[in-house]
Amino acid sequence: MPEPPEEIAELAERRARARAAKDFREADAIRERIASAGWTIEDEPGGGSTLTPAAAPEEDVRIRAGDIQSVLDEPATADASVQWVCEGWPEDIERGIESFRAHAADHRLQFVVADVSGEPASRWGDDVEVLRLEQGTGWAAARNAGLRRARGRLVLAMDGSIEATGDAIAPLGAALADASVGACGPFGVVTTDLRQFGDAPGPGPCDAVEGYLMAFRREIVTEAGFFDEKFTWYRTADIEWSFRVKDAGYRCEVVDVPVVKHEHRMWFETPPEDRARWSKRNFYRFLDRWRDRWDLVLSGAPDQP
Repeated sequence: MPEPPEEIAELAERRARARAAKDFREADAIRERIASAGWTIEDEPGGGSTLTPAAAPEEDVRIRAGDIQSVLDEPATADASVQWVCEGWPEDIERGIESFRAHAADHRLQFVVADVSGEPASRWGDDVEVLRLEQGTGWAAARNAGLRRARGRLVLAMDGSIEATGDAIAPLGAALADASVGACGPFGVVTTDLRQFGDAPGPGPCDAVEGYLMAFRREIVTEAGFFDEKFTWYRTADIEWSFRVKDAGYRCEVVDVPVVKHEHRMWFETPPEDRARWSKRNFYRFLDRWRDRWDLVLSGAPDQP
């Protein structure tokens, strides 16, 4: 294998120093400079990196969500796996990733993006595992693909609208240290009739955790099951999965977490007639399974007239 020019080797050393300092933006910029010079840099598991001449561009290969290999039966190697589904608006997810990098504290984080939008894998950064899924993959199938790759003791299923403003892992981890709590997050909903759901009044028990940020222990996925892949659009999939968690014997909780919620682009940029139709379809799917499960509702069964 040919030796890289001296200037390329120096760039590789600068990139290694940037990664060691957790300056991933600088590391990504140096990677791009190396690539533009016709070289590929690959990080090795035990540290260090390898430089090779860039190969000819390969065909864009996409993977079926169901073919993603699971690591859930392997020991956790990170404190938390922070995951996004990208169906568009990648800049929102970049903002989220940057915010968790900035507030990682001493937590070992794994970042996962399940991408169905066709974004180049290189845009997310060296510390992000990108699952390049087939075009047309539904929301729940893409979410499940990410969950199969979770190497964190905790899992944070994120929406691109969320930006961390401080250490979000600590309060979520503290809540999930209670073995009776199965899922938690900063946003939750409650219901008295299983037809209308409103915002939970504050920290404490809720009927469902909203999908802006859902946190849970990794083993909950095995116990409660994956998201229902009939939910090809996101709406109500969070409520349905929360009920699966409660049906497995756990509670859902709202927790104070240092995050801000920006505009939810999937909702606001979907034509109103489409989101109304898809939301109705998803909610009926929820009701088909849970319409009589008053034992899972905080308020219990409504009084009979």
